Amino acid sequence: MHVHRLKFSSSAVLSCVVLLVAACSDGADSPGTTTGGTASTTSAGSTSGSGTAAGGGSPGSSGSSATSGGAANAGGGGTAGGGTGGAGGAGSGGMGGASDGAGGTAGNGGDAGGSAGEGGGPAFQPCPASGSCKIMPFGDSITQGFNVAGGYRAPLFHLALEANRDITFVGSANDYSVPMVDGVTFPRNHEGHGGWTIEGNNGIAQLVGTSIPNYKPNIITLMIGTNDINGNINLADAPNRLGKLLDSIFMRDPNILVVLAQIVPTRTDATNNAVKAYNAAMPDLVSTRVSKGQHIVLVDMYTAFTNDPNYKQSLFADNLHPNQAGYNRMADVWFQALSPYLR
Repeated sequence: MHVHRLKFSSSAVLSCVVLLVAACSDGADSPGTTTGGTASTTSAGSTSGSGTAAGGGSPGSSGSSATSGGAANAGGGGTAGGGTGGAGGAGSGGMGGASDGAGGTAGNGGDAGGSAGEGGGPAFQPCPASGSCKIMPFGDSITQGFNVAGGYRAPLFHLALEANRDITFVGSANDYSVPMVDGVTFPRNHEGHGGWTIEGNNGIAQLVGTSIPNYKPNIITLMIGTNDINGNINLADAPNRLGKLLDSIFMRDPNILVVLAQIVPTRTDATNNAVKAYNAAMPDLVSTRVSKGQHIVLVDMYTAFTNDPNYKQSLFADNLHPNQAGYNRMADVWFQALSPYLR
């Protein structure tokens, strides 16, 4: 199966990844300031080396600083007369303490500096040095892939293949899946369960005690709460239930990485008011657990959808569930958060 990708502005996704400390913003719909996880990659890179003049040439410029853990720009070269190009700036490690990336090589006379320095990555590495990184998609029917086989999981797997990152999905369920993605066998397993809530008889909290020890995921992608809100189930206590779910996960595996998503909107404005209130409680849940040394980052799926003014028609198949374009957008947000940790 070929996964068809929807083209849209990358800024709508990049601004919604909580590895960046700044919150997503869409004016009045902003669900609140987001907070960083265990290894933010927003540290600036240091600059390195100006080009030297030779034979009357002017110096090359220094490499510019790296941001968000990305590569620094190469230094500019000397002008006519043979100045050696400046080396690229060395990317500084992200918050959490990774080593700095190396500076780029110098260019030849009259040319710009050579390769850019590499940005630092997160210090915490949940994935194994070799073999597939095991990701457990954890949630309700949106994780399951209701309406669209594979849900966000198939386009997320496509993005990992495209970036040459080795991942697999784990969990007790394997429905709403596809056989192949880009000619590669799709890992069908997940823990997405249609109609389920945070707690209760059909609550995903009951799966933590078996799914984590049985499948030993390195990373959990967690999005849950839509059915609590749609069913009007003690909404004031929903953030507390989510906090207990997180604590249960970390109690069973303190070395796991949880990527928690603020839930997507619905087509109903009245319901969205409750969605925004629930989402607004998540940054505090995350920062409390970060302060305990737990490995958790937050992503804003809500604003990734509402950044499209026509999202109710363009990104949804019904009142609650995304269509293929919506699942593609979710996959992009997940991958932006996951990619610093994948190998």
